[in-house]
Order: sequence, then structure tokens, then C-alpha cells
Amino acid sequence: MTSIRRMAQAAFFIILFNALLFYIGWNGWEWLNVGFGFKHPIFYTVVLLILSYSFILSRVSKFFSAYRTVGYVWFAIIQYCLLLLPLANIILLILKMASVDLSASAFRLSGFIVIALLTIILLYGLYNAYSPVVRKYEITVPKKKGKRSSLRIAMASDMHFGRLSGVSHAKRLKEKINELTPDIILLPGDIIDDEPGPFVEKNMGDILGQLKAPLGIFGVLGNHEYYGGQIPQFIEEMNRINIKILMDEVLTIDESFYLAGRKDKTDKRRQSFTELLEGIDETYPIIAMDHQPFELKQAQENSVDVLLSGHTHRGQMAPNHLITKRMYELDWGYLQKQQMHAFVSSGYGFWGPPFRIGSRSEILQIDIKFI
Repeated sequence: MTSIRRMAQAAFFIILFNALLFYIGWNGWEWLNVGFGFKHPIFYTVVLLILSYSFILSRVSKFFSAYRTVGYVWFAIIQYCLLLLPLANIILLILKMASVDLSASAFRLSGFIVIALLTIILLYGLYNAYSPVVRKYEITVPKKKGKRSSLRIAMASDMHFGRLSGVSHAKRLKEKINELTPDIILLPGDIIDDEPGPFVEKNMGDILGQLKAPLGIFGVLGNHEYYGGQIPQFIEEMNRINIKILMDEVLTIDESFYLAGRKDKTDKRRQSFTELLEGIDETYPIIAMDHQPFELKQAQENSVDVLLSGHTHRGQMAPNHLITKRMYELDWGYLQKQQMHAFVSSGYGFWGPPFRIGSRSEILQIDIKFI
């Protein structure tokens, strides 16, 4: 039954995707045909299909790898066409019902307005994606052990370093984090975009290797490290640049606090918070990284004081954030849940389209006072 259900879901998705493509393609054809007298339907259809399936082509063969970027951008174009085109259609329909003469020039104008709005949206999203901000928080944890009375964390998640989140973006991360002079740097998942090949080929590891923090640099796996299927190679590269990836591990840092790192939710064999934190001294501050923010309650019930997550991208492109807000108790920002301070970052990089609309590329600076 499970396989039948999956096949039915796949068939539904394929039908829906092609129906949406037909709607966008029909609008484009009407604009070109009525507004400009364009008369080449076969050529138009072939170009539309290549654009629409460019991402799938890039996955089929390395020969088509250059199409992946085209596919990512096209995803964004599809999303915002589906928001803008119905508005244009409704306006034209109202004008037609009001007996307004819709000449070819009216069709041309409506199309140019849609294209202009789409261009503005994508340029704005491109700026948000590649212009990171630092968000600063100050919290107090009523636990003090050892010599440390304060701690500055620099956190960045979801860098997705690879093809589009590349060398320049990695350099910005290094510069902005080092400017914060953090005591410790934490990277809660999706450091790379699937496979580590592009990350290694572009020597981005050497850039991240220049991050500086006296207490060290630590990360956990995200779902995309699992999707890439090359976790051993990824771990090897992280070890080379002195970034310790915690895989269901708990460390004592500076004899002052615990740092726990979970495997991603993708791994069905990962430990629960109860298993991971069993037997530790709960009078010490407990800081934990869990890539996907699905288990805030479990973390709080197991005496976690600070929980750091990412994954959601805050939807990345509005109005997708309305979906993430319904999926997660905290899809972005800060929440205090009894003794626990939870932080969910919208991420430093991006998945797929290199655009952020309604979200922003960010780094978190978290200053903790232990009392």
C-alpha cells in the first residue's frame, strides 16, 4: 500500500506541475501571439519544456550540469508567475467585462508590467540572499560552572556551500564571523549543498579554515549532507580544517558547559535527547545543536538551556513562510520555553534558487551570561 500511495502522490505531483506549466506557458503564448504576432508554437513549446525540466536534466547526466542553475532560477520564476499572472488575468477580465477595448498594445503593456514586477522581486531576492546581516541576542542562563561567566556564540546554519553559494559567500561568512570575535562558532547543519565535490573543488574548506574561535568550531549534520550520500568524505574535509562534526555526541567545553550535537532527523537511528543527555550533570549549562527544530519540547524536558537549529530557511521565498510557521513551533527567530532559549536561523545560504524574499541571509551572535 505504501508503494501505491507513493506512486499516486508522484503521479499527482507530475500532473499538477505540468498543469501549472501549461497555465504559465499559455499566458506567455497569448502575450507573444496577441501582443506581437508571434507564430512559432513548436519553437516556443520546446524552449518552455527545456527551461521547465532543466533541473531534472541536470540530475540525469553531468553533461547537463550547467542546466541546474537555470532550473533553480526557473523555480523562482514559476512561483512568482503563479502569483502575478492570476492578478493580470483578473484585471484583463474585468476590463473586458466592462467593455473596454483590449488592443494588442494593452496585452503588451500587461505583459511588460508582469515582467517588470518579476524582475524587481528577483533582484530584491538576489540582494537578500548575498547580503547577510548579523542578528544579535543577549540571554541569561542561571547556571555557572567553572571559570566562565559569559560566552559569545557565532552561529551560522544552512550555508549550502557548493555551486551558487560559493567562494565569495564563504569569504563573507569568514570575515563577518571573525569580526564578532566569538568564543565558539557553531554550525548546525547543511554546511554543504548535498555532495562535497564543489565545496572541495573550489577550495572553500581553506576559507572556512580561517574561522577563529578560542573554544573551537563545531557543527552537526543537516539533511542535505545525508542527501549527498558522502558523509565520510564530508567529515574528512571538516576534520582537515578543524571543524568538529558532532554525531550524537556530548562534549565538555572549557570545564564550563556541555555542547551536544545530534545527527539529523533524516537518520532514523539517531539518539533521542533523553538518550543523548543521559547521565550528564544537569547543573552545568547545556547547549545543543539539532538541525531541524521539530523537538523543542523534548529538548526543554531534558534540561537543554540553549538550542540552536536552522533548516526552515523561513520559507526562503515569501509567502512560503506561511507554510513553515504552521509546520514548526518556532520556524525563525527566538523563543524562550521555560528554562530553554531556542534559536532558529533562516540560514546563511539558500537551497535551489539564489533568492530570499521575506527572509534574509543571516549570522547569529548570541551573548550568554552565566549566573
